This record gives sequence, structure tokens and C-alpha cells, in this order.
Amino acid sequence: MRFRAALAADGFGAIAEFKRRSPSAGDIRPFADVSEIARGYERAGARAMSVLVDERFAGTWDDLRAARAATTLPLLAKGFFSTPADLETARAAGADAVLLLLRDLDDGQTASLMDVASGLGLDTLVEAHDAGELERAVALDAPVIGVNARDLSTFDLDRRHQLELVARAPRDRLVIAESAIQTRAQAAAAELAGAKAILVGSTLMRAPEPGAKLRELLTRPLVKVCGLTRQDDVDAAVGAGADLVGFILAAESPRRTDVLLDAPDTVLRVAVFVGEREETGADLVQFYARENGHRARDGELLRGDERVGTVVDLPWEEGDPTHFDRARSTSGRVMLAGGLGPENVSQAIAAVQPWAVDSARSTESAPGVKDHDLVLAWVEAAR
Repeated sequence: MRFRAALAADGFGAIAEFKRRSPSAGDIRPFADVSEIARGYERAGARAMSVLVDERFAGTWDDLRAARAATTLPLLAKGFFSTPADLETARAAGADAVLLLLRDLDDGQTASLMDVASGLGLDTLVEAHDAGELERAVALDAPVIGVNARDLSTFDLDRRHQLELVARAPRDRLVIAESAIQTRAQAAAAELAGAKAILVGSTLMRAPEPGAKLRELLTRPLVKVCGLTRQDDVDAAVGAGADLVGFILAAESPRRTDVLLDAPDTVLRVAVFVGEREETGADLVQFYARENGHRARDGELLRGDERVGTVVDLPWEEGDPTHFDRARSTSGRVMLAGGLGPENVSQAIAAVQPWAVDSARSTESAPGVKDHDLVLAWVEAAR
């Protein structure tokens, strides 16, 4: 079916949502034109589009019909569905998939509605927001599972719990991280936890150009500023638009820090270790083996104990003309590091197409001390 097939395509993607208001936030874009926004989402590379049809979100079935006329994207009808008639209405209005909320449905109702949907040629997005509901979705053999960071009973958000559930879901399911995605780093956190896509609504609908904001969330490479030792430098990196902030906890580094400094949850904190590592509370670990008293050439990017990427670097204090060729030939996510600065990062990105780029020395006035103008230049050049 179209919705599931679109989500199963290679790489990481997004379901872009149309809604005029939210019960938790009130009016967002009350006079939005669904046709215009649908076309913008398609141009920006959405895998599918979600359309709120419930009056609590100022939505109607006419919005779904208008979206169907405006875009070829698979459409998810999103509402509080509980009867076969709801699903029949969704199919007639042009939906390719429907939302089923485990919060509101018992297992028998959900299984029955999944069967009805299949008979109508509809996919289902079965939504969970806690461990019990995730277990139910898995037991029901739901092929597409949404994990919502928002508790719809209280409207509270818990991104960390969401990511834990995403990571716990079986890898043979298509897992969608829903709600609370505002930045590229937050989207990447869902990706690294195992999500195949994010479902984003309010962030897009609040943006001046929803399609442009969607493209921004999905664009790679991510940009890392490493070797941070001072809080004002962390703040400058975040303010410049960095996605990742790195803290080196290796004894031999002149950029060593003893602790991870504070950063908002709009970015990811990365702890860098050589030879051994310890628990720090970082979102990611950049780990190098120790060779001849220094870091090995290349490293691993770890989420917990799971390897989620490769750091392709230069030999310790040496160059290598094959650097970009080695990075290009490395499978999976690549963080490109070593010898990168504002003057050459665009060339490196064009040559390698990495998942992330990393720099420490090029943004410094002294080891461990950042020049804020250079930090800004690095981030702007890399983005």
C-alpha cells in the first residue's frame, strides 16, 4: 500500500502534517490553505502528509479532499476513529492511511479496525505513547507504529521517554516518532533511536514557509562544534545554529574538559573518549581506540552501546590525500572530521555527502577557547 511503501523507502523521512490549531497550543495557522501547504510539503520531500480532520483541530474532511486534489503524496487521515464508517469516510475522501489511537481503543477494536482498513485498501498508523501501548501495538502485529512524545490525556511532553520506546520497538516495524520535533538535532535523535520517519505538525505550521522548514529538518549534514570547554562557547555554538556540541574527555587532548556543559535539548551533546569511556549523560558518544598513546585514526559514533555511525578522521596530527575517498567508501552514517574549516567544508560536503561534519581546531583562538566569529563562520559554511 502507498503509505507504508513510502515510509519503507531508503533513508530517513518525514510525514508532514497539516493542522490549523491544537488543543494544547490553541490556534496555530487558522487561515491556512491546505492545497498550498500540501504542494509545499511535496516539493520539500515529505514521504507522506497527515491531515487533521477533527473539529478540535479546526479540521474537516474537506481538508483531506483538498489535499488529495493538490498532491500525489500518500495521505494519512488523522482523527479519533472508532468505527468502520469512519474508515469508509476516510477512504472516500482520498486517504491512503488512517490513525488508530491505542489510548482510545482496546485490542479487539484495534484488530477489527485494522482488518476493515486492509479491506478498504488503507494502511494504518497505530499510535502508542507508553510502554504498555507499544507492547500492544507489537502484539497486534501493527506494521507501522507511531510513538507519540505527547500524552494526549495531559498534553505533557517527554522526548527522552519517547526515544527509549522508539529504540525498544522491533526493527522489523516502521516506527514513526511523533510530536516535539523542532530542530534537525531532535529529528536526528529520533533517527538514531531507530525511527524510520518523524511526524511533524506544529513546528511546520508555525514556520513562515512550512515546506522550507521541513526541508531544513531533513537536510544533512548535521554540524558539530567540538572541543568545547567554556559555557559561553557552548552558548555561542548553539546560537550559531550548531546541531551537535562536543566535549572531549580524553586525557591527552589540549581541549579536554572534565564535565559536559549545559546545552538545550534543541541540540545533541556528544562526549568524546579515547581508549575507555564512562557514563556522562551525553546523547551520543564519539569513541576512538587508543593507539601509540593517541587516538586511533577513525572512531565510532555510539548511542548507548549501539554503533550508529562511523567517524572518518585523519591520522593523529597528520594529513591524508585519500581522506575524502575513504569517507565516500564507508557505509552507513559518516561523520567527517579532521582538517575541516569554513574555507573547505563546502567542498568536503560536496565530495562526501556525509551525515555530519565535525570541527574543533578551525573555530579556536587557542586550544579549548573558541572564537565566536569563527564558530559562526563554520556553522554557516557547513549549513
